[in-house]
Amino acid sequence: MKDYNEEASSEPGISVTGAGSSRDQRFSDREKEDTLTNRQGHPVSDNQNIRTVGNRGPSTLENYNFLEKITHFDRERVPERVVHGRGAGAHGWFETYGTVGDEPVSKYTRAKLFQKAGTKTPVFVRFSTVIHGTHSPETLRDPRGFAIKFYTEEGNWDLVGNNLKIFFIRDAVKFPDLVHAFKPDPVTNRQDTARIFDFISQTPEAMHMITFLFSPWGIPANYRQMQGSGVNTYKWVNAEGKGVLVKYHWEPKQGILNLTQPESEQIQGKNFNHATQDLYEAIERGAYPEWELFVQIMEDGDHPELDFDPLDDTKLWPKEQFPFLPVGRMVLDRNPINYFAEVEQAAFGTGVLVDGLDFSDDKMLQGRSFSYSDTQRYRVGSNYQQLPINAPKKHVATNLRDGQMAYFVDMAPSGNPHINYEPSLMGGLKEAVQGGPPHEPFVEGHVKREKIDRTNDFGQAGRTYREMEEWEREDLINNLIIGLVPCDPQVQKKMIEMFYQCDEEYGRRVSEGLNQWNQGALPEGGGAPMGASQTEEAVQWAMEKGHPSKFY
Repeated sequence: MKDYNEEASSEPGISVTGAGSSRDQRFSDREKEDTLTNRQGHPVSDNQNIRTVGNRGPSTLENYNFLEKITHFDRERVPERVVHGRGAGAHGWFETYGTVGDEPVSKYTRAKLFQKAGTKTPVFVRFSTVIHGTHSPETLRDPRGFAIKFYTEEGNWDLVGNNLKIFFIRDAVKFPDLVHAFKPDPVTNRQDTARIFDFISQTPEAMHMITFLFSPWGIPANYRQMQGSGVNTYKWVNAEGKGVLVKYHWEPKQGILNLTQPESEQIQGKNFNHATQDLYEAIERGAYPEWELFVQIMEDGDHPELDFDPLDDTKLWPKEQFPFLPVGRMVLDRNPINYFAEVEQAAFGTGVLVDGLDFSDDKMLQGRSFSYSDTQRYRVGSNYQQLPINAPKKHVATNLRDGQMAYFVDMAPSGNPHINYEPSLMGGLKEAVQGGPPHEPFVEGHVKREKIDRTNDFGQAGRTYREMEEWEREDLINNLIIGLVPCDPQVQKKMIEMFYQCDEEYGRRVSEGLNQWNQGALPEGGGAPMGASQTEEAVQWAMEKGHPSKFY
């Protein structure tokens, strides 16, 4: 790939190769490699004082270096992600086993990165918390994002998921409402469990996710020791064009660690960046975190023998029916050099697939595949894929042009610069050879707005509750009770009914706990962050424990 910076002049010293970067080795007679310049290349001889009339001012308008510096500073932040705002990241590699379980991986997918045992693909991973902002504590009860960008020989593949293997909803049209319910109240600016459970009480499909989220699984101890999942159902496509349904699961070699609510509050009182610090320091000392990638495979189809729809992302595929099959491992061994450039500007999308990987009809996946990339165009810009962290590590040639911050053209080296369309007989880009027979699933039916047939909203939630250890169930019940106390009585009643439908003991323990709870521990007019207790006392304690000081 060639860009305008690679064009060289025949005149000595006039080449613009690498122009405008710190790698350009052309200096004026008063600068060296470490001399400060502005973006125009002007050496800055005074970075301490603005230009003024006398040494006390007023200042003059022609303070060019100051104006460039301060106006860029005013624009240092791009819009924060609506979800997954708080994140950390690292570079590494993925190594394929060349097999899926005991079978050749080629039986199920022709994706090149999986084919040859030992092949290593560079990756970048971003971990995150979902609901709260960029500098929120990493101890809050929240799903964690687990997004991987694979820089494959056939272009980028993004596998964008969470630490928990399921989700709250099964239809993308409900996603904005879900996020609004979990985000801070638009009036008080507090996360409020009264709002959360109001929404959940009318969304029974969320009961499985709520059971995980309010248990210790809702607060991973760090990023290195949590699971990852693609959450949605995807497809693998083989050389014959045959597709199978697939689920992705990352299992940490370091083991899994979760926190109870009291433990997380103790940690938050000492360090609200603990997970970012843990990941960075582990990599710096050479304790490289590692995950093994497993897939579950199911024949494509409706599977009427199951009591759930395999495309419903509020459900787990039972391991005993669809075993976890190992396909490779991932190691993170390099920290970012610049957080903003590599972590904040990293842009992922569920629609970013390579040949041999495909979409299923999962309604959440269909919605995410539009929304994620649309978010990046708004947040980072229409040319976000040209940024180094997002660019594929291979040849790129497109007819995409212009837009904000386009700093090179994806033109073939031998291409005709006049031709930015296809097809053409005058030196334009040509279509690639087909990689294999396309996967062509047969679809028919009436176009309608209707939920899936087999919802079974409570069965797996009850099973998950029964499979938890007692200490996990106890923490789950306590967190649910604390969250439900400030709710409207009709919301409490509806939630208890649904807990009973999940499991009789589950419902009974929540009901009994609510009846015994001290109402004064939480504000009567609204809730608090998920699981947090004594929030009302904390407001009073701040006044009681504050030390009076004289003004100055």
